[in-house]
Amino acid sequence: MAESSVIGSTTVIRGNVRGEGDIEILGRVEGDVIFTGDVTISEDAQVRGRVSGAAISIAGEVVGDVTGTAAVILAATAHVQGDLITPRVGIAEGARVHGSLNTEGSGRTEEGSRGARSREVPRRAAAAVKPAAASASARSAVPASRSASPATPVTGKRKPPPPVVPALRKGARARKKSRG
Repeated sequence: MAESSVIGSTTVIRGNVRGEGDIEILGRVEGDVIFTGDVTISEDAQVRGRVSGAAISIAGEVVGDVTGTAAVILAATAHVQGDLITPRVGIAEGARVHGSLNTEGSGRTEEGSRGARSREVPRRAAAAVKPAAASASARSAVPASRSASPATPVTGKRKPPPPVVPALRKGARARKKSRG
């Protein structure tokens, strides 16, 4: 069983954080966060650097690229300035993202953004992961009505996941958001 680490709410780390297993960040990290397991960034947490892990759940602020091998889930309070690279993504209403989204495979390795050759995770491994069931923290970040449907076998046709943004009712008109 993989170990789990926690960076406390009053802790500030200046430097890269790497490890095996899961991590929950409640404080501030000024450097890259690279873990093999799930990465959870709480509502009051800040990360200034790249974030890499299996299922990444963000409710706080990240300034840097986010690479999830299984999924990236953004809560309504999330603010990301950087690219999202993941095979599956969930974005709650109210989350802010300034960057691009790449859902082709899992994207790059930690060396990928430094110019090294990118690596693709096999589709079978990416399709076998259920983002909503990847971690308890990921489940709490996305309402049950919006969670992804279970993955079907790779050999058959897969249904597309349900939309993250609710569709308008028939005959309804969209309203423009007021800037405030």
